[in-house]
Amino acid sequence: MTRHLLSLNDLTTREIVRMLDRAIELKKMLSRGELYEPMRNGALAMIFEKSSTRTRVSFEVAAIQFGGNAIFIAPGDSHVGRGEPLADTARVLSSMTRAIVMRTHSHERVSELARHSRVPVINGLSDRFHPCQLLADLLTWVEHRGSVSGINVAWVGDGNNMCHSWANASKLLDFNLRIATPAGYEPDGDIVADDRGRITLVNDPRAAVDGADLVVTDTWASMGQEEEKQARVEAFAGFTVDDALMRTAHSDALFMHCLPAYRGYEVTAEVIDGPRSVVFDQAENRLHAQKALLEFLLRENGR
Repeated sequence: MTRHLLSLNDLTTREIVRMLDRAIELKKMLSRGELYEPMRNGALAMIFEKSSTRTRVSFEVAAIQFGGNAIFIAPGDSHVGRGEPLADTARVLSSMTRAIVMRTHSHERVSELARHSRVPVINGLSDRFHPCQLLADLLTWVEHRGSVSGINVAWVGDGNNMCHSWANASKLLDFNLRIATPAGYEPDGDIVADDRGRITLVNDPRAAVDGADLVVTDTWASMGQEEEKQARVEAFAGFTVDDALMRTAHSDALFMHCLPAYRGYEVTAEVIDGPRSVVFDQAENRLHAQKALLEFLLRENGR
């Protein structure tokens, strides 16, 4: 049975921990100039139905550094966006490539692709989850602070795909997650259910951030929600992560944002550009975490 990564729930706790350790090792190998090419002469297919900077560049560079190539497939330039069934696309790409990354609006589409693919399918972002970003975020925490077990993470903002992936991570890696959203913007109930006592939902950012070891936020209006932007700006008033809010966290608390960021809205410039921010470490770590992920899936699937 082909193994895919559609959400962090497709991995075990042990696999995530080992993957993070391996990402650190691969990062060191790269800095030493060591040549390592497990994808030599292989190709990574990348179906992107949503725009991207970090996800696209990091996967393309990962494939190149692994000795392979990445093929970018945009809907307007292929039959993916012209009515061809995803099942047919999956069968064709499976015969030519080593793995497939899909970035899409609907989680069902990446799930359907995986159902018909003989090679690993990776969710590069969907409306439900963003597991690749979480692997980079966890890697960043481990590099700066060590184990995530037992820490207190505060999520401030929308209960979106990133929030859902943090919820997955809290249950798998045994840390506390306090989620602060405006009323009506909470994460999906099925994702935070069976939280093993680790997840708390509040509507007050201070209640979430108080004593936190890590504060995380994201844009208030994700791609596809542009028409809701003004309504969301009004609804999220008081949810900006600023210096005053960060002072309620632990004195050595870190700040994370998956980017792109909109200074003055979900976070102030003083915080994101300040000494507690590790957002650009997160961005760089997309490359190293995804190299570890690709290596893992290729080995698991005998590719």
